[in-house]
Amino acid sequence: MKYLLKAVLLCVLIVGVSSCKEQNNNEIKQAKEGVITDKAMVVSAHHLASKIGSNVMEKGGNAYDAMIATSFALAVVHPSAGNIGGGGFMIYRNNDGTNGSLDFREKAPLKAHAHMYLEDGKADGEVVKNLSLIGALSTGVPGTVEGAFAVHKKFGTMDMKDLIQPAIDLCIEGYEISKEEAIYLNKGQKKLDVLNGENHAYSSPNGEWEKGDIVKNMALGKTLTLIRDNGSDGFYKGETADLIVKTMKEHKGIISHEDLEKYKSVWREAITFDYKDYKVISMAPSSSGGICLAQMMGMTELYPIGSYGFQSTKAIQLMVETERRAYADRSKHLGDPDFVEIPTAKLMNKEYLKRNMANFSFEKANTSEEIRPFEEQYTKESNETTHFSIIDSFGNAVSVTTTLNLGFGSRVIVDGAGFILNNEMDDFSSKPGVPNVFGVVGGTANAIQPEKRMLSSMTPTIVEKKGKLFMVVGTPGGSTIITSVYQTILNVIEFGMTMQEAVDAPRFHHQWKPDSIKFERDMDIDKVTEKELNKLGYPSIKRGNSIIMGQVDAILVKENGKLEAGADRRNYNSAAGF
Repeated sequence: MKYLLKAVLLCVLIVGVSSCKEQNNNEIKQAKEGVITDKAMVVSAHHLASKIGSNVMEKGGNAYDAMIATSFALAVVHPSAGNIGGGGFMIYRNNDGTNGSLDFREKAPLKAHAHMYLEDGKADGEVVKNLSLIGALSTGVPGTVEGAFAVHKKFGTMDMKDLIQPAIDLCIEGYEISKEEAIYLNKGQKKLDVLNGENHAYSSPNGEWEKGDIVKNMALGKTLTLIRDNGSDGFYKGETADLIVKTMKEHKGIISHEDLEKYKSVWREAITFDYKDYKVISMAPSSSGGICLAQMMGMTELYPIGSYGFQSTKAIQLMVETERRAYADRSKHLGDPDFVEIPTAKLMNKEYLKRNMANFSFEKANTSEEIRPFEEQYTKESNETTHFSIIDSFGNAVSVTTTLNLGFGSRVIVDGAGFILNNEMDDFSSKPGVPNVFGVVGGTANAIQPEKRMLSSMTPTIVEKKGKLFMVVGTPGGSTIITSVYQTILNVIEFGMTMQEAVDAPRFHHQWKPDSIKFERDMDIDKVTEKELNKLGYPSIKRGNSIIMGQVDAILVKENGKLEAGADRRNYNSAAGF
C-alpha cells in the first residue's frame, strides 16, 4: 500500500528571509523561495506524480524516463487533465545543449470535415452550441500514449514496464484524496454522470467523494497493464482500441480503428529566439505558443521594462499591447504546419516586430480594431490542461504540457477502459471569425481537416542564460497559457523575483479579441494604476471568484547550481526531488 498515504516530499519548502519588495506602489508579498534540491527535480500538478518522477531519477533514470512515469501517474491522480485520452507537447534540452520538441497533439479523425459543427453540416450554417465541446464527436485522435513511447525510443534508459507500473499500482491499490480533490471529483462526477450513467470509473462508491477516501480505478489499471505488456499497440490496437471504437459508435463519434492505427507523434524543430542574454526554446506549431512568445518578448525587448516596475501602469500597458499584437497574428497565420504554410521567420523578424509597435504610445491605448494580423505581402485549449517540468542529475531538462482541453474533456469515458476522452476538436476554428470556448478567434489556417492537428496555446518552454540551462517553465490555462509563461519569465529576468515569487505573482491577460484586459482574481493592483489604465482607454474585467489564470510549474537553476521549484499554489501543485 505504498501509495495509500500521501507522499512525503524529499525536500522541504525553504522560506527566504528577504524582505518584501515595493516597486511603483505594488508590493510582492511574502517573498520566498520554493523547494530547493541539489541534483534533480519534478514539479507537477500532483504530489504523487512528482514523487514518482523523482523516484525514477533517484533510481538512475533520466528526465525522459521521469517524464513518462510522471505522465502516466497524472493520468490516474489528476483525471480532469492528466490523461491517456488526450495529447500534448514536449520541449527538451539535453546536457550537451541540443534541443528539440515532440508534438503528440491529437489529430482530427479521417471522417472530420470543415463544417461538421455547423447547422446541417453546411458552410452557411451557424455553429451548433456545445457540439464541439461535449460528447464523442468533440474528440480528436489521442496522442499521449504514442508520444510516451516515442520519447522512450529516442531517449529512455529504463525498462518501459517499470515506468508504467507505478501508475498501475495507483489504480489498483488506490490513493487517498484531499478535501480539494474530493470537491473537484464531485464536480467531475456530476458532469460525467450525464453521458456515462451513474456507475462509472469515477463514481464514488458512497455517492459522493470525501476527504480521506481511497480512489481506485480497476478499469484504467487494466488498460495501463495492456499498454505495459503490449507497448503502444496496447492502446491503438486490440482490446483497448475495440473499446474506444465501440464507445464512439454508442456516443455518435467518428474515430475509427484506422484513425487509431495511423496516429503518430512528430519530432519537430523547436522555436528558438534570443532575449538579451537569454536563449528561449519553445514549442513550434501545431502550438502557437513559441511563435507568440517570441513575438511578445521581441516587442518587449524594445523597451526598458525592468525600470518601469512590476505591474506598474507602463509595464502592464506595454505587456498588454505586445499580447494584443501577437494574438492578432495567431488568429490568421497559425495552424498545423503539415497543412498550412506558416511565415515563421517573418512573424519573428525583429524589424517586423519593431514596425508592429510603431503605433504604440504610452499616452493612449490602442484598440483591437486598430491592430491587424500581419499580412502575407509583409509590406505590411482549459484551465484544465496540466504541465510538468523536470531536470535530472545529468543536466537534461524537459518541459511537458498535456491536456484533455476542458476539465474532464468530452465527458465521455471509454466503457471498460476507465479513461476519459478529450474534446480538443473545439480548438479548431469551427467557423472562421467565430470564437471558441476560450473566446479565441481563428481563421482558415486552423479550419478542420482530416488528420490535421488543431492549433494549441500550450507553451512548454526552456530558457538558457549565457549557454547554460536556466529555467524550465509551462502552465495550463487555455488561451492564457502563453501570456502566463511570458509574464513568469519576465518576473525573473526583469523584476528580479525568485522562481516561487515569479510563479505566485498575480497575472493578467489580453488576447486581441475581445478587447479587454482580464485580471486574475487575486491581482490587487494599485487603485491609481487601474484608474490610469482606464483613463488611457483600457477597459478591464475582473475574473470570477473561482477562476485563476494557469498553474505554472517551473524550475530555476540558481547561480550556485542548485534547483529552485516554482510550484503554483493556485491549485496545490507540488515539487519533489533530491
